[in-house]
Amino acid sequence: MISTRDLSALPDIDTLKRLMQSMAMLDAIFSPEWESRYYSFNSKWSKGEQMGSMRDGCGDDLFALFTERGCFLKGFAHESEMTPYKRKPKSVWPGVVDRVPSAFQSGLNQPAFDPADTTFCIWREYSDTAWQRGEIEFPKVPPRFDGSPGDRDGSISLLAPYDGKPETYLAWATDYWLDDEEKGYSLTLEHVQRVYDHKPLANAFVAAINPARTLRLLAADITEIGYPRRGR
Repeated sequence: MISTRDLSALPDIDTLKRLMQSMAMLDAIFSPEWESRYYSFNSKWSKGEQMGSMRDGCGDDLFALFTERGCFLKGFAHESEMTPYKRKPKSVWPGVVDRVPSAFQSGLNQPAFDPADTTFCIWREYSDTAWQRGEIEFPKVPPRFDGSPGDRDGSISLLAPYDGKPETYLAWATDYWLDDEEKGYSLTLEHVQRVYDHKPLANAFVAAINPARTLRLLAADITEIGYPRRGR
């Protein structure tokens, strides 16, 4: 179980970036409308920076900024015990962002990331051997149903999709995308694994997932995400 209290199962920087690109590519195959997608990735966010994100449409989100130095990631779970909205005046929980390295200050100051709405923050430079977080005194919350520690900052729920297992995306997509039988969507573990492996897309492959999508229609998304093309 990934959380800010145990980040050992979170992939390394480059593996996480590839994973976020893959999840964004799968979502783009399902939906032409960016607003309907859960996962997105912008490989041309700004000079020397790339950005991966997750928005659940219910107020929770996650942003990852990839730079030449490493990765900065912040999340916001609006119902968590550490939401800034439970503090008066509103403020990020003590310690969450206090030790973010200067290399990632652009992430802390990025308006698109809503820095004031933060319940957890982690980072990793290429010189680090593990993911880092600040010194935090976590609030006490009841244990989860399985006896594990409660999700104080929302990191358990928001980081769970990034375990790198195709089964995890498939289980989520089955509920999120495949519940509308009229659209003819289909997704198998082999489909997800192929995209997780960054194999170039083919029209037949895309149509097998969503008959309404083609490589031509996906061209702009493939470019933005930075997903591999045939012949490259």
